[in-house]
Amino acid sequence: MERVVLGSTSSSVVKIQPPTYGNLVTVLSIDGGGIRGIIPATILAYLESQLQELDGEHARLADYFDVIAGTSTGGLVTAMLTAPNEINRPLFAAKDIKQFYMEHSPMIFPQKGGVFGSILRLLKVIMGPKYNGKYLHGIIREKLGETRLHQTLTNVVIPTFDIKHLQPTIFSTYEVKKSPDHLDARLYDICISTSAAPTYLPAHQFSNQDGEGNIREFNLIDGGVAANNPALVAISQVTKQIFSENPEFFPIKPMDYGRFLVISLGTGSPKVEEKYSAKMAAKWGVLGWLLHGGSTPLVEVFTQASADMVDFHISVVFQGLQSEDNYLRIQEDTLTGTDASVDVSTRKNLNKLVEIGESLLKKPVSRVNLETGLAEPIENGGTNEDALKKFARLLSEERRLRELKSPHTNKV
Repeated sequence: MERVVLGSTSSSVVKIQPPTYGNLVTVLSIDGGGIRGIIPATILAYLESQLQELDGEHARLADYFDVIAGTSTGGLVTAMLTAPNEINRPLFAAKDIKQFYMEHSPMIFPQKGGVFGSILRLLKVIMGPKYNGKYLHGIIREKLGETRLHQTLTNVVIPTFDIKHLQPTIFSTYEVKKSPDHLDARLYDICISTSAAPTYLPAHQFSNQDGEGNIREFNLIDGGVAANNPALVAISQVTKQIFSENPEFFPIKPMDYGRFLVISLGTGSPKVEEKYSAKMAAKWGVLGWLLHGGSTPLVEVFTQASADMVDFHISVVFQGLQSEDNYLRIQEDTLTGTDASVDVSTRKNLNKLVEIGESLLKKPVSRVNLETGLAEPIENGGTNEDALKKFARLLSEERRLRELKSPHTNKV
């Protein structure tokens, strides 16, 4: 197929055409994990660079994915990749997201050392959230402004959890496009909500009005309590569109996972460290589950469990339907010490996370072992870099195919 360059200027790039004009449904998913968002940010920069080699320097990830899903820090990355700037192109190139973390993390998660700092952190956990969130709220408001969910440059799915109603609240552009909806909130409010990790940042309350004047109040916390790995939520949103016979989707069977192309990026985990045991946890009360060795075991447990269950499910289904080559999960499960922290924002640790992301690209493509829970290299699978190059080619070919078949694009 003839090579196509995405526009001579960044503002001339056409949005991705609907799946009905192609062969695939393309999904990008980014886990939660605080400052460890630097790890997937590094992976995303590499993927976007490969797309630019194929289609020109103005190529952006939002030009290739039907839906980008993100939870917590992944939700913020999702918004940065898909929110429009003044010329209706993505607010951030993927290569700029890492620098955003490097610059702003020390102010979002200010560190206080020494004995006094340790006492202060303990008191904060007991009396309220560890961080007040003011800097985070300010910088997100500055970047995203009044942009609303329906304005993103491709579909997005961002999970949160409503603490008042004890149920997940999923912010999905698929839902708000159907009719004026109370879920069409500002991206600012959505990102603050999905990032409000219990014990770390305060819950977020806001109200939103739908097209008929009805007002709904939201009382939200981190989406990680429901779906720290949002890949399955994204697939479910697409499947729902297929069930409802959305004309943007070709007539495919709901379980035809061979049509899905999924890249799922983790933020790392400390599995190999084995830092907790039943003997240890048996002695914990409320405070022990909330603070142990500088970490928060309860939060680590539910976020890791959520992420792994999704990976288990998707991996098994894709393998069972012989479409495992269309599912790429990139995760680092050998983090130790402060590397595994969601909030240690020292320059040393931030630089270490960049190194972890870069080294992860060189590691072999791995698949989760359902018995041990650890990732194991796939025979003849190559490295994650190799896999991302392959996926970039598939994404580029899919975009070109849709542009050729769609009556809404200029084929001259």
